[in-house]
Amino acid sequence: MGSELGLTADTQAQLDLSPVSIWWVVWGCVWTSFVAAGMAYLIVNRDMPTLRIRGLALSLSSIVLLHLFGWVCQFGLLIGAIMPGDTQYWVMGTWLPCGIALFHASNSRFLHVASLQRKFAVQGHRPLDTLPDAKLKPGLINRFRRLTYTTKIVITVGAAMVAQVFLTVLMWLISRKWHSSWGIPGTEVHGSSMAQKAAQGSGWEWWPGVFWQFVWSWIVAPIVLWKSRNIHDTQGWRVQTIGCALGNLHATPMWLIALYVPGMAPVNNYFIPPQWICLSIWIIEIFTVFLPCWEVMRHQSLRQETLDSIARWEAKVKLNSSENKSLKSDTTVVGSAVSGWKSMNASIQTTGSRDSILTMGALEHVLERNPLPLLEFSALREFSGENIAFLMAVSAWKTSLPQAPKDSAAGPDGHSRDLLRRAFNHALGIYVDFISVRHAEFPVNISSSDFKSLEDIFERAAYLLYGDEREADPVTPYDNFAMEPLSPAVSEGSEKGIANNTRNRIYYWGDIPDQFCATTFQDAEASIKYLVLTNTWPKFIKSQRYASVDSLDTLTDIGKTV
Repeated sequence: MGSELGLTADTQAQLDLSPVSIWWVVWGCVWTSFVAAGMAYLIVNRDMPTLRIRGLALSLSSIVLLHLFGWVCQFGLLIGAIMPGDTQYWVMGTWLPCGIALFHASNSRFLHVASLQRKFAVQGHRPLDTLPDAKLKPGLINRFRRLTYTTKIVITVGAAMVAQVFLTVLMWLISRKWHSSWGIPGTEVHGSSMAQKAAQGSGWEWWPGVFWQFVWSWIVAPIVLWKSRNIHDTQGWRVQTIGCALGNLHATPMWLIALYVPGMAPVNNYFIPPQWICLSIWIIEIFTVFLPCWEVMRHQSLRQETLDSIARWEAKVKLNSSENKSLKSDTTVVGSAVSGWKSMNASIQTTGSRDSILTMGALEHVLERNPLPLLEFSALREFSGENIAFLMAVSAWKTSLPQAPKDSAAGPDGHSRDLLRRAFNHALGIYVDFISVRHAEFPVNISSSDFKSLEDIFERAAYLLYGDEREADPVTPYDNFAMEPLSPAVSEGSEKGIANNTRNRIYYWGDIPDQFCATTFQDAEASIKYLVLTNTWPKFIKSQRYASVDSLDTLTDIGKTV
């Protein structure tokens, strides 16, 4: 039976300054510098869409713990003979399982985000149709169910981490392997000091850690892989999940083989048993740190390419002084973008047509004529469906607005006042679904100033209707407001347009802020359009161009509706 650090009874209690041990120390330091630089790059660019959706807190926390374990292992050959006998036991019993648990908690976020984004492709928004229960069901289980997904994952994984640490401490306390004066009789080790230290590097005390490694690598990871088999995103998240899951499979079996198979003794002189686990950690770091870094760089390059294309097209239009020609080209090329792979491929053979399809005019044309393919792409492949759904909702809201609703709010028959209230409730639904940090599952990424202005208009109403704390009586939430009946003068047609997105919602009857007007969402809409133009739109165009021939018929059918 081998030892965790490759020690034997004949090992000398001194530093091992062999070329192999020095190589591993140098490698550990160099790799640490690369990983630290990659993590710093991700933190600096944490507001990029491809990183915001990932949730860096959990993934980087797991990388820190896993890397600390791996870095210590690189010093195993160098200082293993002079380290305390239980050092590696504590490192492997705490840092490693906790790091793996946090990593798989972060990895499971992939499935959660994909399932939520699928709702945008199906219904375009997440309606809040009912008032929160006045009397919430008691009990810890019901309270747990009401928590957010991230909180529930952290609690679940935290409980597993506490259990692992408890078992690690328990094994250390009951075994006399590390303290011969107390513990369960018969668990002590005998022989020389180095023989005892070698025996401390393996045994039944390590089994809890082995069990959790097996659970995470051979049960949890394959389940995540199976559930994500039909997800094809453009963020590299699926590739990351597959790479990390497959890279973990060998770790526990090879670690056990290195410890308990005598034939591995020569290998352990150069590659100690925990290095097999370190190999999986390096794979995890490649896919969790360096792959997202590459995705950010690719995103920045694509964004700059889009901006350059827009600049070239605008310069060409200005030079030719032909706005009509520009508009015609936009319409033709965009039509080909949603009508089939062949026409799309043909339409972008020239630089001019390629530039035209990447302009804001082309994007607005698709949003106006047939936004569903773009919505499905952004939700199912880029996990940013909230942006397109928000633009569609705002467009529908603006279309439903009556002429100058605020100017006629004081009409004696109450007609304009009713229209204004309907418009506000429709807008409130958009705020709750896409902007509010309290209620939206995926709040759109707008500037703090735009968010603050919208919050001043809608947050009080949203908080009263959907918040946990209420100023009104939860049993009769509308008693504090002046209940104004709908005017019978409001026609069914106008009601259908304005209340399209709010007819199944709770109605707000409070005071409407003076800031509310037809341009309420103007700045936020412009911000999200620019975000879509420089992020989702060029990827959508490329996906249409390089779509397989099998999808040609489907794309052609879509194009006929444009």
